[in-house]
Amino acid sequence: MTRDLILSIDNGTQSVRALIFDLKGALLYKKRVALKPYISRQPGWAEQDAQYYWKSLCQACQMLWQETSVPKEAIAGVTLTTQRATLINLDSAGKPLRPAMVWLDQRRTSGLKPLGGLWGLAFKLSGMSETVAYLQAEAESNWIKRHQPDIWQKTHKFLFLSGYLTYCMTGRFVDSVGCQVGYVPFDYKKKAWASSWNWKWQVTQVDPRMLPDLIEPADILGQVTRAAAEETGIPEGLPLIAAAADKACEVIGAGCLEPHIGCLSYGTTATINTTHYKYIEAIPLIPPYPSAVPGAYSLEIQIYRGYWMVSWFKEQFAQLEQQIAEERGVEVETLIEELLHEVPPGSMGLILQPYWSPGIKVPGPEAKGAVIGFGDVHNRAHLYRAIIEGLAYALKEGKERQEKRSGVSITELRVSGGGSQSDAAMQMTADIFGMATARSHIYETSGLGAAIDAAVGLKLHRNFKTAVAEMTHVGRIFEPDLNTHKIYDQLYNRVYKQMYKKLKPLYEEIRAITGYPKRPGEA
Repeated sequence: MTRDLILSIDNGTQSVRALIFDLKGALLYKKRVALKPYISRQPGWAEQDAQYYWKSLCQACQMLWQETSVPKEAIAGVTLTTQRATLINLDSAGKPLRPAMVWLDQRRTSGLKPLGGLWGLAFKLSGMSETVAYLQAEAESNWIKRHQPDIWQKTHKFLFLSGYLTYCMTGRFVDSVGCQVGYVPFDYKKKAWASSWNWKWQVTQVDPRMLPDLIEPADILGQVTRAAAEETGIPEGLPLIAAAADKACEVIGAGCLEPHIGCLSYGTTATINTTHYKYIEAIPLIPPYPSAVPGAYSLEIQIYRGYWMVSWFKEQFAQLEQQIAEERGVEVETLIEELLHEVPPGSMGLILQPYWSPGIKVPGPEAKGAVIGFGDVHNRAHLYRAIIEGLAYALKEGKERQEKRSGVSITELRVSGGGSQSDAAMQMTADIFGMATARSHIYETSGLGAAIDAAVGLKLHRNFKTAVAEMTHVGRIFEPDLNTHKIYDQLYNRVYKQMYKKLKPLYEEIRAITGYPKRPGEA
């Protein structure tokens, strides 16, 4: 029997999926287990039982084997991609010491000693002290070390979710280079743990012995153990191939292997990514992340709360649609989508800037969201359309920033993530960017990207260029309406791009008066 199928496991924020792909990128089978994203024991906290992730992964795999007709002998290998920046403390026996700190966690550590010495002086002179203080306050390691010192003392390994699930599957403390996105002492330029003299060790206070060995994407992380095989149903000894974090996998899963192809991700965090083969910081001191392709970087601009704002709108303003959806047995998003068609392009001058969470550098840590242009004609449909338009405006600004820093024009757009399933959102994107905008041939682009890593690693495709060409395909293409683009272009350049610099002084005043958002290190 030919072994030419790939099992790809995608552990996102909302669910874990077990996916079987062939070498043409066709999704043959899929099973999904919904996840509760986090538990909040205090305001701003976001935690989840680490073993809950593993048990959900096992459940998804077992469901897959129960319902698929594919013999396990046809599976050549398994690969894994996960949500980014969710961290887990393990003891010397490999058992979780505390709940995982999920990437949505908002707690900060106050009163930390500022970075001193030559590094501190260098950042002060360059005006980057507040950015470094922000990173220091945000680092999960600092919070655990201060508030749970007994747990920190017992910590044998401090792993991202990808590293933890890799350990569960292989019994090895290893992780992919492509998964290292978060507040750990990682050198993004060299794509390795930082040198011993690097300032990141002081800022995070992580002991080097706590960190896993790193493996390049497409290399072998290990083999599925007997214990993991019993729990998941995955054949014992099957190789686990390193992939990358979900956003990086989305990029190659959408076919964006060259820097002129932009990948828009309409997910919980909305992003624009491009693949580059030289190190470029779109924002000074904010590095590009590791790509799912060895030797490459994923240049990224984030809109932190992104399409979370759609969920926020649903919870706050769509009670009627929720009731009707329940009565009809349909998805509430289908009904909310109809609101977009009730409002003309530009939302009759209602413009939203989606800075619902403060940034590190751009926007600054003082930033707030803003909606301007209200009049008595506006209703919740206008607000909903303004949300989608505002996200596209922010990503277009990110496109321009990337182009300026890299010197490469983005001439093609691909869209993935939950928002890509909306025809109205896709058309708005094409109209705002003034570019043809393509949807990927399947929704599961992060799982497909991981499968591409596995296909190359298993030598089922000879290189990434071939694998991407064979396994990714453009779905529906949305062409811009030039008259609509003209309206959006004026609103974007004459209004949206002026908002932040005009409102920034007011954001600073609000911060000074109310204390929100807090400055780095403040209690």
